Amino acid sequence: MRLVRPFDPWRSPLCTCPAKYVLHPYTGCGHRCLYCYASSYIRDFFSPRPKEEFWRRLSRDLELLPAGSLVELSTSSDPYTPPEERLSLTRRALAELLGRGFRVLVTTKSSLVLRDLDVLLKYRDRVAVTVTITTLDERVAAALEPGAPAPAERLRAVSVLSRSGVPTLVRVDPVVPHVNDDPSALERLVEQVSRAGALQVTSSTYKARPDSLSRLLRAFPEVAPRIAEAYRSGERVGGYAYLRRSARYEYMKTVREASLRAGLAFNTCREGFPELATRGFNCDGSSLIGRTGSAATL
Repeated sequence: MRLVRPFDPWRSPLCTCPAKYVLHPYTGCGHRCLYCYASSYIRDFFSPRPKEEFWRRLSRDLELLPAGSLVELSTSSDPYTPPEERLSLTRRALAELLGRGFRVLVTTKSSLVLRDLDVLLKYRDRVAVTVTITTLDERVAAALEPGAPAPAERLRAVSVLSRSGVPTLVRVDPVVPHVNDDPSALERLVEQVSRAGALQVTSSTYKARPDSLSRLLRAFPEVAPRIAEAYRSGERVGGYAYLRRSARYEYMKTVREASLRAGLAFNTCREGFPELATRGFNCDGSSLIGRTGSAATL
């Protein structure tokens, strides 16, 4: 298969994702998130463009895809990157996948996902949506994710999806030291996520690559020395610079405790703390597919 491919965690020893396939309708992403890891290996990443011969290649792949497979849209290039509003590749691919009986996990930080609520509702028993919200602080969000919708828009998307019956997870990540790591702010974010009706929170800390770290240091000069030192004194895992294990654990414990107080399931992403996970809930949100009810009934 050329477009729909088995998920490859790059042999990360900390990845806990279940087996699945991944589809990226676009190469690159226009959200321009400073912390993006994909920009380190995809040329011109912040200039999104549709995959060449997308429909011909997708049609061929779907004939080869095992029945009932789980497909994620998407893991690096956001499926609702700005050109999607005009091109609708994701909308058509979503309808095609679900119409053929596949299970679909949508992962995005865009409120544009609400445009496709009709498709999601039609197949709600085979779909779940994950929305990334890094902070409630509009100023910080504008600096971290200059091309993405504001946090309030994303919270509204979570609310509309959840109240409509679409199982929804929120990724509170990445937690960047000295940028969006204030414990009280993280707790308020989780509270808002719960009020919006999400079922689960997954969180992780920022994993540094040279290009993304340079962007962060330029954007937040007042705390740049402390960010740099936090990663100099950390550890290397799978080609990334991580914070010290103890620091990561404290961040994840803070978000976990807030999630459990709010009645939400919790998991982490590539942190190495399986003991913090709520049993029966995958880190990526795929275990929400087919679930019904509210977070309070988990």
